[in-house]
Amino acid sequence: MNQPTASRVQTVCLVSLTVVTIGAVLKWLAPVMVPFVLAFFFSQILSPLVRVLVERLRMPRIAAVVAALTLAFLVFVGTASLITTSIGQLGANAAGYQQKAVRLINSITEWLPFELFGIDDTMVTEPLKRYSIGTLGNLLLGTTNAILDLLSNGLLVLIFLVFLLLGPNSLSRPADGFWEKVDRPVKRYLIAKGLLSAATGLLVGLVLSLLNVDLALLFGLFAFLLNFIPNIGSVIATLLPIPVVVASPDFAATTAVLAILVPGAIQFTIGNFIEPMLVGSSLDLSPVAILLNLIIWGMLWGIVGMLLSTPILVILKILCEQFEDTRPLARLVSASAEPARPG
Repeated sequence: MNQPTASRVQTVCLVSLTVVTIGAVLKWLAPVMVPFVLAFFFSQILSPLVRVLVERLRMPRIAAVVAALTLAFLVFVGTASLITTSIGQLGANAAGYQQKAVRLINSITEWLPFELFGIDDTMVTEPLKRYSIGTLGNLLLGTTNAILDLLSNGLLVLIFLVFLLLGPNSLSRPADGFWEKVDRPVKRYLIAKGLLSAATGLLVGLVLSLLNVDLALLFGLFAFLLNFIPNIGSVIATLLPIPVVVASPDFAATTAVLAILVPGAIQFTIGNFIEPMLVGSSLDLSPVAILLNLIIWGMLWGIVGMLLSTPILVILKILCEQFEDTRPLARLVSASAEPARPG
């Protein structure tokens, strides 16, 4: 093996070991890193509000930060209250859901010709009935635990958010500096994506409410959150209401069809027509890179990692574009032939 080849092999091995080590460290530090990264992205969204309050309304910086944090806290409390109320509604209607699920299972098994194959239908229906009832209990318990985790992480996120907003140079970064090249597109993406996701969640929640679907506001919240997950998030958000609609005692075929088609049309229109005009063209990311990045961050940090995967990929791509040696990596994840070179 000649010297150049040996050098390249050594470099590949070192890079591979470094990537694996960084992944292990990120996995190990997830309890701290996840709240910090969330606080960082929230600070990117709130810092323009703080800037407006300071520069336009002449508010003291501390007062502006307190106002922004108060708004963030109210949104957090409202979200937690919505989830808690939805859990109570789900628990109150549990008996009706279970009875409807049992009736549906009986209807399906009566329609299927088990006797032609010599199969006792009770061997199929009884496990399904137990599974449907147990699944609802597990859903209530799992959602309650998720709320507790949300509350504990939320406090840590708020603490990090205070330090990030009150930290030095949070409002006075150089206009043409290195950070600005990273900060501006990331902030533009987060704000545009947040507004589009909020519009999606509001429209989905409104449509499901008009159709009298249980947990409509909760499904609207899920549509808002899952819209941050590229490619598959909108599909999951569209399919989520199906079990509740089907198991609802007041289930009607027309309601089920509309509960799927209308939110799906909203997701499709915003995701394929409006969002590319506001977000997609500025990101210049390959769909394969987005999907692979989604899987990696989902393995490291779970659902939060999936929500943050695209912003993190945007930051890494912009950082790689700033240096000649790492520019091929930026080209690798870019949708176009050449990534935008730093000006």
